[in-house]
Amino acid sequence: MDFHPLLQALILGVVEGLTEFLPVSSTGHLILAGDLLHFNDEKGKLFEIVIQSGAIFALCWEYRERIVRIISGLPGDPAAQRFTINLAVAFMPLAVLGLLFGKAIKANLFNPVTVATTFILGGFIILWAERREHRIRVDNVEDLDVIDAFKLGLAQACALIPGTSRSGATIIGGLLFGLSRKAATEFSFFLAIPTLLAATAYQLYKERALLDANDLGMWVVGFIAAFASAFLCVRWLLRFIATHDFTVFAWYRIAFGCMVLATWKFGLVDWTS
Repeated sequence: MDFHPLLQALILGVVEGLTEFLPVSSTGHLILAGDLLHFNDEKGKLFEIVIQSGAIFALCWEYRERIVRIISGLPGDPAAQRFTINLAVAFMPLAVLGLLFGKAIKANLFNPVTVATTFILGGFIILWAERREHRIRVDNVEDLDVIDAFKLGLAQACALIPGTSRSGATIIGGLLFGLSRKAATEFSFFLAIPTLLAATAYQLYKERALLDANDLGMWVVGFIAAFASAFLCVRWLLRFIATHDFTVFAWYRIAFGCMVLATWKFGLVDWTS
């Protein structure tokens, strides 16, 4: 048995799970990791999308009771109906802009230098957002209105640019729009479920010709690795934000982005994506 693809799958699964819900860009990390592992062809890019399902199911498992309560309350609970409408409204900007510009963005921006640059820019944006005075007017995700949801959807759409971070854009957007740190983070989590499920289903359908039963072992390893690492990461992040801000992630983004640009500039790493 060739274990090399399984090792690639394990590494990429862990990278996906650890970075999907942190404001550090899972797509950016997967582009960089895929480049280093020489797994950046069309099948590699499809794999990166598919293993997101592992991270999604970890999130669904963590919030299973609330998800069941919301779904069961849809027929007659106004709060559940309002929350579901908010998720649908927040999902639309990324979905529409992704369909319109996703192909052009992938063709021109999915490369290590762009990712490193947006890592750095995103880090400075987080620093700026954290140093502003926070005026909290929405303390819980249940208190969001449809206008808040639409603005958060526009913020999430910024993540179409690789390296921006879907969760980071949504969370920092939430802080700027008056959400508490907990509300912004939790809404980012819930919004990830329809967003990532739709992206995964769309890519599977679009690239179905690349699916091969011989790759099943690789898919399974990547899924399990992403599930386990994402589950641990979500629980850790919820505890972390109770007593910390996001400054540490900003400095990580800046340092990591500078390292990638430096290794590229001086030829220390052959970034070939």
